Amino acid sequence: MSRAIRRVAFLGVVLSIGCGDPSNGLQIAPDSIAAQATPVSPSPQDLGTSRHTAIVDAVARAGPSVVSISVTSRRRVSSRSPFDNWFLPRRSERLVLGYGTGFIIRADGLIITNHHVIDDAEEIVVTLTHGNEYQAELIGEDPVSDIALLRIDGTDLPVSAIGRSADLLIGEWVIALGNPYGYLLGDAEPTVTAGVVSATRRNILPTSNRPGLYLDMIQTDAAINPGNSGGPLVNALGEVIGVNSSIFTSSGGSIGIGFAIPIERAMRVADELLHNGSVRRAWTGLEVAGADAMRDWKRQGGVLVINVAPQGPAARIGIGRESILTEAAGRVLRTYLDWEAVKLGLHVGDSVLITFHDDTGPQTKILVAEDLPTVIAERVQVLEALDLVTVTPSIQSERGLQSASGALILSLSDKASQMTGLRAGDVILRIGRIETKTAQQVSEILQTLRQGQRFRFVLERGGSFLYTDLVFR
Repeated sequence: MSRAIRRVAFLGVVLSIGCGDPSNGLQIAPDSIAAQATPVSPSPQDLGTSRHTAIVDAVARAGPSVVSISVTSRRRVSSRSPFDNWFLPRRSERLVLGYGTGFIIRADGLIITNHHVIDDAEEIVVTLTHGNEYQAELIGEDPVSDIALLRIDGTDLPVSAIGRSADLLIGEWVIALGNPYGYLLGDAEPTVTAGVVSATRRNILPTSNRPGLYLDMIQTDAAINPGNSGGPLVNALGEVIGVNSSIFTSSGGSIGIGFAIPIERAMRVADELLHNGSVRRAWTGLEVAGADAMRDWKRQGGVLVINVAPQGPAARIGIGRESILTEAAGRVLRTYLDWEAVKLGLHVGDSVLITFHDDTGPQTKILVAEDLPTVIAERVQVLEALDLVTVTPSIQSERGLQSASGALILSLSDKASQMTGLRAGDVILRIGRIETKTAQQVSEILQTLRQGQRFRFVLERGGSFLYTDLVFR
């Protein structure tokens, strides 16, 4: 009985402490932890300071020079290409609206964007952030680097600050600006996404959904959606360090893997487009083994030379067939893509230090890139998919070909390459039983083949001869 009474009495003391008058209960000491943790409402000035971050400043600096680009092009209603069916008549066409982004690099209206944004455009309309619209003129385009240069008739326009991508730090903040919904939005204010530099010097192989070879790209997890193409990737200072260009996606939207073209390359291409209207490709006078050949090559690292043009830049410094390139321009060459990236950065007259190995051992020489030799020969286009030229003695010498005749493939569409296995640089020597000596002859033969007909191409490629069987569908 006495123990029960004592328990009740103790409980009463506890309750009196917790529920009694504060003046008679426990007091919180002014210097206690609880007192120090009491929330203090921040002043409006403090709130404003905390919200005004480096990213906000960067966007304020870069945003006004970002433009929205609307493109009108004429496309076939049918999705089939000339290589799908060679003999159906030309299908009806319709106008297609596309959109992308660009940024102003000069106050009088010069704008950089992606080539794929304005490809085949009949009309290009540029809208500034304040809503003013301009008809844009295409100054020049370079499909290889995926850069195009536009001009609008303006004065005192806001200009992007140009930074550097060569010294980017993995993990530093970057911001992508663009117009992912283009004309579907009611204004031209750019959309802003932030992330970090995930990697640099990324090489991306083409796929059926993403044609083109993208080399030395900046990788970021800042969301880059299709309409962002051509817009700037800026650093925390608001300086443009890349041109948003490509994404990995299975749904059409960003999954945190986006790529931008380094700004140094974009500006150099833009300058050449402005002054020449096109890009003069640097010529090294050598050809290296591609992915297929490299799979069968057991050596770890280095790039195998499979063809050298007589009297070309490479031949003059002692590089020959079966030489192995190991380093160029301070870059270790592990795959053929590394060499392609070095070439893409070369311009006519540039000198590049190259280390290569041959039977005599390692050598380091300076190669001077030259202008691609001018070939005076008429081009023949076949079904909008192949550009051919007849092999002449000068072409044979410049290209280091064994064949004195045939049809050299100067270029071909990605679809045609994927369906046929043909490559730019191949020489078509025979179709079926017919020896083909000119580009026009190849064109005439291909346009007479019937649907379902099987035939054989005999080719020269990289100094070797091969054949491939194809069936027209």
